[in-house]
Amino acid sequence: MEKTIKIRRGTPDDNTLLAEFGRRAFYESFGGDNTPEDMEAYLTVSFGPDIQAEKLADPNVTFLIAEIDQATVGYAQLQFGTTPSAICGEHPIEIARFYSDKPWIGRGVGPALMSACLDFAEQKECDVIWLDVWEKNPRAIAFYQKWGFEVVGTQLYQVGSDLQHDLLMSRKVKMA
Repeated sequence: MEKTIKIRRGTPDDNTLLAEFGRRAFYESFGGDNTPEDMEAYLTVSFGPDIQAEKLADPNVTFLIAEIDQATVGYAQLQFGTTPSAICGEHPIEIARFYSDKPWIGRGVGPALMSACLDFAEQKECDVIWLDVWEKNPRAIAFYQKWGFEVVGTQLYQVGSDLQHDLLMSRKVKMA
């Protein structure tokens, strides 16, 4: 039987949940390709209850949390802010984080979250949605391309002491 994926908005009470889930998801995705020292340095500055509480309190940041049977199976962090010059649009929004729990990858969580991200962007009258993705993450790149995202540039991304290259990808919120 197919499980129902529910998407809800993050609340201030989700700070610990998002910190723990994000830390684990990032480590599971990229731990094998980075040194333990670089991973720990990145995780320390990126995930913690206080860090996520600050983001949850920011009016320019929205978390969409995917749940199955009230268990968190993924989340997306959308935000307004500084946009790289490669991103075209009058009112762009960024998908800053997009994670599915490893056991749920390929089981509909990603599509449910992406649909929710696009719906949110449309509600906010955004014309472009964009993200960056590590160039060494072909599965994620293929997923985003399936959703109409195209590579529009590159940017550097720091993981600990390792300066990595990310692809900038974007698409129109409403596809013709």
